[in-house]
Amino acid sequence: MTEINQIKAIDNHSHPPALNGPHGEKDDDFDALPCDPLEPTDSGLMFREDNPVYIKAWQTMFGYKYDDFAPEHVKELLAAKEKVKEREGDNYPNWVLDQLGIETELANRVALGRGLQPPYFRWVAFYDTVLFPLNNSSLAAQSPDRKIFYGREELLFARYLNQLEINGVPPTLAQYTTKIVTPLLELQRRNGAVAIKFEAAYLRSLEFAAAKEADAARIYARYVKGGVPSDADYKILQDYLFHYIASEAGRLGMAVHLHTGGGCGGYFQMEGSNPLLLDSVFNDPTLRKTNFVMLHGGSGGFEQFVPYLLMKPNVYADFSEQTWMTSPRHIAASIRFMLEFYPDKVLFGTDLYPLTSQVNWEETGYQTATAGRTALAIALTGMMQDGEITRAQATEIARKVMRDNAIKLYGLDGKP
Repeated sequence: MTEINQIKAIDNHSHPPALNGPHGEKDDDFDALPCDPLEPTDSGLMFREDNPVYIKAWQTMFGYKYDDFAPEHVKELLAAKEKVKEREGDNYPNWVLDQLGIETELANRVALGRGLQPPYFRWVAFYDTVLFPLNNSSLAAQSPDRKIFYGREELLFARYLNQLEINGVPPTLAQYTTKIVTPLLELQRRNGAVAIKFEAAYLRSLEFAAAKEADAARIYARYVKGGVPSDADYKILQDYLFHYIASEAGRLGMAVHLHTGGGCGGYFQMEGSNPLLLDSVFNDPTLRKTNFVMLHGGSGGFEQFVPYLLMKPNVYADFSEQTWMTSPRHIAASIRFMLEFYPDKVLFGTDLYPLTSQVNWEETGYQTATAGRTALAIALTGMMQDGEITRAQATEIARKVMRDNAIKLYGLDGKP
């Protein structure tokens, strides 16, 4: 544990907030599909505001002098946090990562924003919205959550078109891919994106079947000027676009991140988030130049399948989100199963997220980073005790998981 705590980590998955704008504008780019607007659901035990780990975070990061959540004490905490923000200014996000032992954080954001710049922060751009260029009313009607989420995706789509200085979608699929899909990827790459992120499991199933371009083009041409496509027809177009996007991302040297496993919202459809649904994508020989990362390691009951999928030469996994929602002992079992298969393809991740002023990204970052390191220590210690690896191998694997695997995958300039 002591040795792992000394490793400066590369965080494969996170949602850090940017600092407020020049006129106090609040950041809203930390997630394309934030959970806040959804119908509220009860919090699990590990991520309730009275989790004792948050007191440890306050004591470690902000000099909190108490061992309780008394309102008057929390008020002192918030004041202390504001003093640190004032002292650090635009460097505050970097300061937070230093406290967490994180050297570089892959930030899932619409755009990086104030205070979030390389080398501390590397951009992962959202790309789901490009899958849905037609009328989405039928898909949005599938659940109250999806009604909100498709509304958010359509706003992001308009924002992307504005960045490309394009007014409306073109009449043919070929023009859509050459004038919007590829140029947007190239723009994001030029702006520093090392990967693109699909939150598709919140919007549809992860089963992206092979689709013929002619079929997709026919569906696109029929509905681009109006009308509502059937869900079956629309899926063919989405499937084709996903394969096209993944291929182009590989050409540009961008990894493709995919949410797998459990998600927020009372209407989230777990069966559609099973990583096994990605089998046909991972088996597609035309996509072997694209690196895929299964985020969250199939959390929520699918962890057992992930190690087998890592057999694919271009597939990786992290254990983010597990670090937020489950205990270190539970996470350790998931990590160990992956490490017993492919230790070179497992990535450390936090999934830190901004919540409230009391428990914000600093606190969730401390919780998740601590849980991830502890779980890795438990997993490696167990493997040593069972004679599966030597002490030297445990040290090597720990460094790979915490940083070296990510440095190799994304071509980062890692320090010794």
